Amino acid sequence: MTTPPSAPGGTTKIRQRYWTARTKRDAWIFLAFALPNIALIVLFTYRPLIANIQYSLLDWTLGSDFATSVGLDNYVTFFTSSDAPKVLGTTAIFTIFTVGGAMVLGLLVALALNQRLPGRTFARSAIFAPYVLSGVGVGLVWLFIFDPVYGALSWILRGLGQSSPQWINDPKLALTMVIIVYIWKNLGYCAVVYLAGLQSMPKDVMEAASLDGAGSVRRFFSIVFPLLSPTTFFLLITSLLSSLQAFDILKIMTPTGQGTDTLMFETYLQAFGAYNRAGYSAAISVVLFVLLLIMTAIQMRFVEKKVHYA
Repeated sequence: MTTPPSAPGGTTKIRQRYWTARTKRDAWIFLAFALPNIALIVLFTYRPLIANIQYSLLDWTLGSDFATSVGLDNYVTFFTSSDAPKVLGTTAIFTIFTVGGAMVLGLLVALALNQRLPGRTFARSAIFAPYVLSGVGVGLVWLFIFDPVYGALSWILRGLGQSSPQWINDPKLALTMVIIVYIWKNLGYCAVVYLAGLQSMPKDVMEAASLDGAGSVRRFFSIVFPLLSPTTFFLLITSLLSSLQAFDILKIMTPTGQGTDTLMFETYLQAFGAYNRAGYSAAISVVLFVLLLIMTAIQMRFVEKKVHYA
């Protein structure tokens, strides 16, 4: 069957009109679905971010109707102050130990829960439960446990003939205390994500390695852990961002920030604490935002190169 001849360029024009109409229709459908989400993101994410950057350039007291432009003085004040090394050091220690501790322990728990053991379904739910609990509630419960006078831990230590450390009053112990609690709360999240990665592994590869005589330890480091690299990469980014923005547990367990003064907590103390310096607080939050942006870019640029996607 032959196609009847058409005028030169006629078919092309009809096809162009057809695709143009279809493209316009698809574009309107896309905008109908995407615009509400884009508007919410712009309104509640980018607009506050831009406003916060503007506030960081002001000498402003929270609630005041007047503000003085100071340029970059707030940033200079922060980086030249004696508190900057302490705040940055506390932030680094808290982030490294909470992220590393939760991921390592989460992997070990996931390996245990991946075995065919009785009651493993209940154990998985119990492990994940702390992650969905309110940080305020978790902080209050653990604050009672660590209380040096009436806490459950002090009662156990007294039964063993030992005195309870001053967890809350000692800055070094206070940081250790909140690290333990934060790891406990986020352990289940890492375990469940790692467990999902373990259950998606090809069984034929593991069986072949076992037939070749590879032991459990060698199979883990040579096969399991490399195949878990996408999961590890995902957890590294999400856990790092979460730890750098941790606030609720720190605020409940150490209200004054003694020993637990991270960048996030310092932002709160400067704006809503005794200092009442909203502009200076905004500058610290911008520093935190830039730090998050840099660390995420570094991970996406260098760490992802070592990720093995099956």
